[in-house]
Amino acid sequence: MTDESGKKFAGVPFTRRNFLQMMSVAGVSTGLASFHLRAESAPGAASSAAVARGAGQETVHMTVNGQSKTLTVDNRTTLLDALRDHLQLTGTKKGCDHGQCGACTVHVNGRRVNACLSLAVMHEGDTVTTIEGLGQPGSLHPMQQAFVDHDGYQCGYCTSGQIMSAVAVLKEPWSGDDASLREAMSGNICRCGAYKNILAAIKQVKTS
Repeated sequence: MTDESGKKFAGVPFTRRNFLQMMSVAGVSTGLASFHLRAESAPGAASSAAVARGAGQETVHMTVNGQSKTLTVDNRTTLLDALRDHLQLTGTKKGCDHGQCGACTVHVNGRRVNACLSLAVMHEGDTVTTIEGLGQPGSLHPMQQAFVDHDGYQCGYCTSGQIMSAVAVLKEPWSGDDASLREAMSGNICRCGAYKNILAAIKQVKTS
C-alpha cells in the first residue's frame, strides 16, 4: 500500500479507500472466527451439532402386513427405506423419491400414503400394509387379479403403487365416473401409459 505521497504497503497503493476496505474485511473475519469459537465451546454444542447432522437413532414399533416389527433406524430414514432396506419388502418401489410418481404407495392405518415422504419414526404404533401384505401368488387380492386380467401394467415398476392406490380409492369418496376416477388416481404415474387398462381393472373390482 502507499500513502497519499506515493508510499506502498505489500505492493498495493496506500489510499484511504484501500485502507478502509482492508479494515472492513479484517473486522468481518475476526467476528466470524469469534462466533465459531463461542458456538463450539457453548454447553451442548457437540450434541446440537450431532442433531443438526441427523445422527440420532430411534426405535419404532409398528405392525407391518399383520406382523409386529421393531426397528432401530436413523431418524432421517423414510418409511420407504425402512420397508425396503430394513424389512426387505422390496415390492414397494422407489421411483422419484419426491412424492411425485406414486410408486412407493402403501397403506398406513388404512389410508394410502407416499412412503418416500414419510419418516419411519413418525409411525410408532401404526399399521402398515404393503403390496406383499395385500395378496400372494395363489391368493391374489381382487385388485391384483383385475390388473392381471386387464394387463394393467407393462414394465411393472409402478404396478405395486398403482394397485395400492386403486384399493384405497374404492374406499374414498368419488363420483364413480371415469373422469373422477382418473383424478383420484392422478398421483400414480405410469410411464408406459397403461392408464386405460388400469382404469378397466379398477372398474372391474368396483362393480364385482
